[in-house]
Amino acid sequence: MEAEVDQQLGAEKSQRTDGRSGYRSGYRPRRSDTRMGTMYLMVPKVRQGGYIPFFVTERKRSEAMLVQVVQEAFVQGVSTRKIEKLAHSLGIENLSRSQVSEMTKGLNEQVEEFRNRALAGTVYPVLWVDALYEKVRVDGRIVSIAVLIVCGVDENGHRDIIAVEPMTEESRSSYGVLFQNLKDRGLSTPRLIISDAHSGLISEIRDSFPGVSWQRCKVHFMRNILAYVPQKENKAFAAVLKGTWLALTAELVRKRFSVLKTDWKILWPSMHSQCWMREKSHLPT
Repeated sequence: MEAEVDQQLGAEKSQRTDGRSGYRSGYRPRRSDTRMGTMYLMVPKVRQGGYIPFFVTERKRSEAMLVQVVQEAFVQGVSTRKIEKLAHSLGIENLSRSQVSEMTKGLNEQVEEFRNRALAGTVYPVLWVDALYEKVRVDGRIVSIAVLIVCGVDENGHRDIIAVEPMTEESRSSYGVLFQNLKDRGLSTPRLIISDAHSGLISEIRDSFPGVSWQRCKVHFMRNILAYVPQKENKAFAAVLKGTWLALTAELVRKRFSVLKTDWKILWPSMHSQCWMREKSHLPT
């Protein structure tokens, strides 16, 4: 800092020279919180024009990194009290719970901006719809909620997460709210929607997007089918079923499925009967 001030003024401290452009005016203390602890620096003052130390820009970068760390810890479920204790253990004395809360306020703004962004400028011919169940803190209690997710594929084949909606439950009414929000944001009617076989979801897809095609998600379908197959046969059965899905022609699909259905009925007749009644509407015919 002394060298910077000398260069700015064109003269060293107490040096008499015709090239001097200004004068010093003592020092001011400045607190700096670093990863090594808290330091107090005596920053030179200049009478005219002022002086900004070189480390201020670097400190801003460090502060930005600290904010990112605090926000990431908050997202991962670490409480503000624990974050405060962690900061103290690292030697940062002035990071209080109120400051942690202030840092995390920006997260809500970013999330709301992401969730409410306009969709009118992009066409998504294909949508994937699913629900995740997450544990969240509500009024001091940990509860399980459904987070409805919609992934869209645009005309260039690029995937975007276009909706993340927390709901108290996964029901027809909650999916109705989800689809209405998407339409209010400018989503055009897709050509195909892929999801699991949740009855409320399927009904709401038909009501919200009349004429759209629906396809059952292969991942969910595979999980449901394999629940009826003995564990030791899972891998072999899954490989045959995947081969049916990957067939290039409708005729080959029907042929492979006919063989699969026959073998399945012979090997596990009771399981075939239970699963067939439940899943037959989603199998190839």
